[in-house]
Amino acid sequence: MAPSTRPSRLRPGARVAVVAPSGPVPADRLEAGLGVLRGWGLEPVVFPHVLDVHPELDHLAGADADRAADLQAAWCDPSVDAVFCARGGYGAHRMVDLIDWAAIRAAGPKVFVGFSDITVLHEAFALRAGFSTLHGPMVATEAFLKDAATREHLRATLFEPETVLTLGLDAAAALVPGQARGILYGGCVSLLAATAGTPHARTGARGGLLVIEDTGEEPYRLDGILTRLLRSGALEGLSGVVCGSWQECGPYGKIRAVLADRFGPLGIPVIEELGFGHGPTALTVPLGVPAVLDAPADGGRCTLTVETPALL
Repeated sequence: MAPSTRPSRLRPGARVAVVAPSGPVPADRLEAGLGVLRGWGLEPVVFPHVLDVHPELDHLAGADADRAADLQAAWCDPSVDAVFCARGGYGAHRMVDLIDWAAIRAAGPKVFVGFSDITVLHEAFALRAGFSTLHGPMVATEAFLKDAATREHLRATLFEPETVLTLGLDAAAALVPGQARGILYGGCVSLLAATAGTPHARTGARGGLLVIEDTGEEPYRLDGILTRLLRSGALEGLSGVVCGSWQECGPYGKIRAVLADRFGPLGIPVIEELGFGHGPTALTVPLGVPAVLDAPADGGRCTLTVETPALL
């Protein structure tokens, strides 16, 4: 696994696109999120289908082709410096193959921000375009609107990435002690498992540091998700694992037992509760860049340190 191509950092006045690749977007939350972006000195541009709702499948933000067209148009517009997702939900799997990835590659790297269902697109940008992306909060989500620490960490990553090289909330702990170095990749683990075995999916992870989180998964379902990834060979050669939040995933003690059972035999270090994902405070994690995982056996602070700033 090699580092991906990083985009340039944002500066005041940057034009940023807002798209909805997955689920429908509440208009009031979108407007509030746009206000935050304007407060950062950015110029947000809402693409045509962001507020669409599919006429029959109302869990989708409009038709697959329209969602894909918005993302591609935003990326290929030379006046756009970044693409922000409005929310996750479900739907990226349905539209990812409708994007012209050759055109995306030709347009070059740009800042791309999202998480949850957007994991499908993080993987596509990494594997089909070779671009680094940001696993971070989305414009019309509660964490972005209500949690100041979440917003500030994203803002710093966008404008001053060298100031946020070390990640880790106080709750971070060593599930399996050790230190490892690798290229960061991952996201919502159920989406990684759903992608396994599809065209363009990973067939191994040599030299990779996996970051995972999820929401609403029972312990037995998480067991199945991790087991599928292991059996598929998608985690072969993994250097280490960094876990974020497991919101509404059942008693954490049982989630922790599943993580220990599935990852422990691999003999690689694992950090738990680093502080990203669906939880109340969600740090922005750059994907496609080299980092060091440090999980001290003596109970010291566990951290994830990015070796190069997320953005140029």
